[in-house]
Amino acid sequence: MPSLIGKIALVSGGARGMGASHSRAIVDAGGKVVIGDLLDDEGSRLAEELGEGAVYVHLDVTSSVDWKNAVDLAVRTFGGLNVLVNNAGITGFGKIGEYTEDQWHTMINVNATGQFLGITAARDALVSSAPSSIINISSTAGIQGTPGLHAYVASKFAVRGLTKSVALELGVFNVRANSVHPGVINTPMIAGLDLAANVGALHRAGEPEEVSNLVLFLASNESSYLTGTELVVDGGQLAGILAEVQTL
Repeated sequence: MPSLIGKIALVSGGARGMGASHSRAIVDAGGKVVIGDLLDDEGSRLAEELGEGAVYVHLDVTSSVDWKNAVDLAVRTFGGLNVLVNNAGITGFGKIGEYTEDQWHTMINVNATGQFLGITAARDALVSSAPSSIINISSTAGIQGTPGLHAYVASKFAVRGLTKSVALELGVFNVRANSVHPGVINTPMIAGLDLAANVGALHRAGEPEEVSNLVLFLASNESSYLTGTELVVDGGQLAGILAEVQTL
């Protein structure tokens, strides 16, 4: 496991699902974490579980005020901020002609604008605490389209592009930025959806911890020359079309 001793992280959407997994992994690797979420009860319980290496803050990622409060808490509590994990996100299906303008704006505001606001709020703290790492959670939907997921796909492509421009702008300050593109992962977001069977080359959905392993690597100094790129963790879902193969 990469060492995060001396690293201070802020994880949005950190109270459950992949975000909770990332928060636990950061503390297990020796880092400190600010868990930001709208789920106050779950977030507070997780911070209590993780002990003195964690603190919870209410965070609506569409609010620049909430973002400032979260960054200030990290600096005030742990002395700085050098890892930002933009994890919070929502999804939703809808056909063209039925999906409303309000639904579109909500999706873009949470999934894309929320990450922009987080980077904006954290920028000075990340520079001051460099070497730093911005880890933007996108999706395989940020690489290929999916019918009925138009707003989600658009938001995740936006995250991919934003990551590259931020990497180019902040690299001179030793602040790196990369996007992570999970495939189907067993989280509350996909609960009730028939997505987990025979997915990708490995014929299974992923577990949150399998994404957290990549997040830890990107947060650590072991990935010091990796920036401005997308990293896919999807069990081979983007490798191609699955077909039945007869064994000899």
